[in-house]
Amino acid sequence: MPAGKEISMSPTAEPRRVRILGVPMDLGSDRRGVDMGPSGIRIAGVRGALRRLGCEVLDGGDVAVPTPETRDPGDGRLKYLDEIVVACDALRERVRDALGAGEIPVILGGDHSIAIGSIAGVAEHHRARGEQIGVIWVDAHADMNTPDSSPSGNIHGMPLSVVLGLGEPRLVELGGFSPKVRPEHVALIGIRNLDEAEKEIVRRSGVHAYTMRDLDERGMRAVIAEAIEVCSRGTAGFHVSFDLDGMDPADAPGVGTPVKGGIDWREANLLMETVADSGRMLSVEITELNPILDDRNRSGQVAVDLISSAFGKSIL
Repeated sequence: MPAGKEISMSPTAEPRRVRILGVPMDLGSDRRGVDMGPSGIRIAGVRGALRRLGCEVLDGGDVAVPTPETRDPGDGRLKYLDEIVVACDALRERVRDALGAGEIPVILGGDHSIAIGSIAGVAEHHRARGEQIGVIWVDAHADMNTPDSSPSGNIHGMPLSVVLGLGEPRLVELGGFSPKVRPEHVALIGIRNLDEAEKEIVRRSGVHAYTMRDLDERGMRAVIAEAIEVCSRGTAGFHVSFDLDGMDPADAPGVGTPVKGGIDWREANLLMETVADSGRMLSVEITELNPILDDRNRSGQVAVDLISSAFGKSIL
């Protein structure tokens, strides 16, 4: 193999149809900048990367999201609730319709509150078929606070609880049903920074939680194999929700809430490569890219690498 030729693409029997959906959501957190995340990932070449993997790529544009400066945050326990409900409901419809058209949604965030809409859309599509879904959630944080436990009132710290049926009814009942996913079908990978009250919520919830200690002791290969198994058992497949702060800041510096000691670049790509091998991924989202804090869009390129691995990029 010639020097510098590391990557080849796995052939597919027929082109997979992918729909990119951007969600420039910057309402769920206190630090500005993640609204530029979808642009950062597009600029890093996500469309070209997917096309080189044999995918037929359609870009559905961005969900309309107002900027925080134009709105009143309202209730301090649930900041920007009205705006987040509207944006997540629009995303729910777009994700549901993409799946109905035979497309694989690739959702670009935006803060992690967007998962409320993306998972609702995937769950709604499969609920109409009498099917359950699983969720693989990669994150430094559990995102399982509720309005009663959250010290900040930031909704990007609540989405996993919401899709499990806990918290604010307007979010929980998005699409007219709840929960969107059962706890036994959820794998939470890479957590290392949880609020004290949130720890008890996670322990009581019944989700499969894999801390960084678990990854250190067992290795990524064993953890992701187990996660895929629990998220696939009795389901139509799983949605992957990947918060870039799940990775170590040395590899993905462009995030709003960096936490040292995270997943490294190779482990993250192994995770996504194993997801691709499983053939069980229904949809994928990358969240919390903050180009303002990035180094020459390095984290945007990491996001493209992860998406490519989830669609079958291989070394040989």
